[in-house]
Amino acid sequence: MRGHTVRTYRHSRGSGRQYRHTDYTPRHRNRRLAGQDFKCKHCRRFIGPPPSGGYHRNHCPFCLYSCHVDDQHSGDRMSTCGAKMQPIGTFQRAKGEYVLVHRCLGCGFERFNRIAADDDFELVLSLPTLPPRSKHEEKMQRLQMLLENQSEYYIHEEDEDAIDLY
Repeated sequence: MRGHTVRTYRHSRGSGRQYRHTDYTPRHRNRRLAGQDFKCKHCRRFIGPPPSGGYHRNHCPFCLYSCHVDDQHSGDRMSTCGAKMQPIGTFQRAKGEYVLVHRCLGCGFERFNRIAADDDFELVLSLPTLPPRSKHEEKMQRLQMLLENQSEYYIHEEDEDAIDLY
């Protein structure tokens, strides 16, 4: 039974101590379980788990809107923004896989999401075609946003015109 495994760890004193598997596994409080249903913030429909090709559904298959809940990794649910993410376009990877590009309506962050098997493909094709993007570009955007947020704390408004950041 996964989750109820008992393991023994020895400490420096030599005494054995038993821990349940769930006690020492780091888990995020906000992490949504794989396959959990949710309600779309845009079209208000209830969405179930993806039929195939992933554990965490990150957009509505009917309107293709998403929600800014993931921060670093898919499914981590650690973002503090929580705003809706609008599908702004799509591109096709070299292997033929279609990818949606979502832009957060709250903070402007962009994220790439693979389409799911039950997505409205006609709606995907109706989105503007964008040039292919890589994970490197997504990481650079995240770094740029982080630097912009930090510069707000260190630079006063009257000093902005004196300092050329770019």
